[in-house]
Order: sequence, then structure tokens, then C-alpha cells
Amino acid sequence: MKLSAYQNKKVRRVSAVILAAAVTGLLSALVADTLKVITEHYEELFLESIVHNKLLILILPFAGLATIYILRRFLFRNKTNKGIKEVMDTINKDAHMLPSYKIPSHYFNGFLTVIFGGSTGIEVSTVVSTAAIGALSSRKARFLKKYRTDLICAGLAAGLTALFNAPFAGFLFAYEVFTKRRSKLHHLSVATAILTAWLLTHFWFYKPLFDFKITGWQLKAIPYMLLLAVLAGFSAAYLTKCVLLAKKLFASIEHDILRIVLGSLVISALIFMFPSLYGEGYSGIKQAIAAAPQHSLALLLPLLIVLLLKPVATSVTLGAGGDGGVFAPSLFIGAFLGLLVCNALNHYFGLGLIPVNFVVIGMAAVLSGSIHAPFTAIFLACAISESYVLFLPIVVACLVARWVAARLIPYSVYTYQPGMQIIK
Repeated sequence: MKLSAYQNKKVRRVSAVILAAAVTGLLSALVADTLKVITEHYEELFLESIVHNKLLILILPFAGLATIYILRRFLFRNKTNKGIKEVMDTINKDAHMLPSYKIPSHYFNGFLTVIFGGSTGIEVSTVVSTAAIGALSSRKARFLKKYRTDLICAGLAAGLTALFNAPFAGFLFAYEVFTKRRSKLHHLSVATAILTAWLLTHFWFYKPLFDFKITGWQLKAIPYMLLLAVLAGFSAAYLTKCVLLAKKLFASIEHDILRIVLGSLVISALIFMFPSLYGEGYSGIKQAIAAAPQHSLALLLPLLIVLLLKPVATSVTLGAGGDGGVFAPSLFIGAFLGLLVCNALNHYFGLGLIPVNFVVIGMAAVLSGSIHAPFTAIFLACAISESYVLFLPIVVACLVARWVAARLIPYSVYTYQPGMQIIK
């Protein structure tokens, strides 16, 4: 059957959009994977250097924040990075465009923030960079401008997919956080970019983030998992409020150098006392898990202190000019909260709970409460653990944590608008 001229034109346009999404997915995966590899390498290198010379802790955060400031002022148009809000503005405000310089800006600033000890992660930097790749793709042909949102979502979903080897989480992140479009072309574009990114990452770059060994879970643990979920909701709200208050406080400091000096001093002091607060903190999670089977009373207090200080370190990092967000800190806080709850219950009540299960559930629950995206957190946790054994308790914990966090504070750091009340 011969197609009409209109149908031919439509087929060509759809094909062009899918091709643009595939290219966006490929480029986004390259950005995410290379950023992940070099960040992990240099973060480990600096952490090893600190072991031999602890005084470096007093220098590194300042060096990172100062370098970011210099790059922003002289290379990146002297404009601060606003993280996820930049992407949301591009999607929701037709007059706003995500400029191409945001790709190197977030790439290098995210890298510098983490390797020099800033207590956040590269996830948000990656998401904004890859969203900017999608925005750039939409400007390569006049008719593609109509599909800007589709390509932006394709880019950011591909970026998250590449970071965690988590295609379902990437798709749901675009849907839950950015836009709930239901058009077939939108879903097809995002899925195409995700598939392209997943293939490249899985066969060339993928390395498990953690070596979790999930063997099973018991029904008797459900009440304690629910307790963890409620506490995760409180922790998520605490993290959100810390970030917003710190940004407001540091924004009131007009002198840029003073802001950097004060921020770096606080970060250095916190890391000096608790080295696990350095950078993304994934190495700290691994060390804490290794010590978890001991579940001695001596381990509970350090876990609690780190749990309370991580939001402060993250907030100061972001307020002082670091690049990043609450993604990695949420995973860190969730892991330490899970260990704290499990170890406390095992120590005082001899319940024999499995620490690694509580770590994974805690990571998912705090992330769910922090970004108000429970289904993204569910599938991300399953991807990180490389297992769906805990799927049911993770689902319950994420939904409960999201509900608790929303009752305490009705917005996330992504959806907060100036004028909203930060503290109830």
C-alpha cells in the first residue's frame, strides 16, 4: 500500500527523532561512563594520598571549590550551575534553553567537586550534562525543536542508565521526576536512548558498584524493615532541609572567596574527623558493610554521627559552590541508616537480621524520600544489588519512606521554589 506524502513525511520525522535519540543515548553513555571512570580513579588516588598525609584534607576541598570558581568565572560565562532545576526549567519553560556549555561545565565541575572531597556525587552532574546533550540534539534540525522534551529526557535517562547499569531506573527517573508524557514517540525515544546507553555501558564500561550478596529475607524482618522505612523518610526530609538551608545561608555571603574559604574549612574539618564523608562515600559504605557482622556497641555511635553529619557535609559542599545533588548522599545515608538499625536491633535484641538486606533497603528508601520518586529508587536498588530477591520489601519501604517524607516536607530539592517555607 502506497503511503501519502503526509504519511511519508511523518515516517521520516519519526525516524529522524529515533535516530537523534539513539545518538543522544550513545553520547550520553560516553559522558556518563568516562566521568564515572575518571572520578573513581582520582577519588581513590586522593583518598590513598590522605592516608599517608592527613594534612592534605585541609587543602583539597579548598583547591576543588576554588578551581570550580575560576572555571565558572572565566570559562563558563560566570553562571552558577543549578542542577536538576536547570533541566526542569528547560522542559517546563518554553523560553528557557539548556545551553551546550552546560555539558563541559557540569562534567568538569562534578568531577572536581568529588575528587577533591566534596561530599556529594556525580549523578546530578551527569544528568544535567546528558540532558544538555539531548537539548543540543533538538537544535540540530528545525523540526526537532518540537521534540526537545523527548530528547532531553532521552539524554538524562541514558545518563542515569549508564551510571548504574539500570535501564528501568533511567526510564522511571525521566517519567517520575521530569515529565509524565504518555505519547508513544516520547516513550520510544527514551527507550531507544536507554537501550543504546545500556549496550555501550554493559559491554565496555560496566563494573559493579558494590559486591552485595543477597541470599534471601525472612517474614519476621518485615516490622523492622518498616521501622527502617519510617526512619528513612525522616532522614530524607532532614537531608532536604539541610541542603535548602545551607544554600540560603551561603547565598547570603556576598564575597565569593569568603564563601569558598568557609565552606572548604567546614568540609575539611568534617572529613578530618570522619574520612568516610569524603567524596561520594561509596568506599565508606564498603568499609561499613565489612564491619557490619560485628554489630558491636562501639560501632553504633560512629554510624549515628556519620549519618547525622553527611547531610551537613553535602549541604555545605553544594552551598559553597560544589556541583552535585542529593542522589549519592541519599544512597550513602540510606546505607548507614540500614546498618545502624540492623546492628542496633541485632545487638540489643539478638534478632539475627541480615545487615546487607537493610543496607540495600535503606539506600532505596532514603533515595525515594529525597527525590520523591519511589519507583526510580526501587529499580535502582535492584540494579545496584544485581538482584530482585528483595523486590517486595524494597517496594514497601520506598512507598512508606516517600509518604513519610512528603508529610514532613511536601517538596524535594528539585521542586522547591523560592518563597516556600523551608522549616515548618
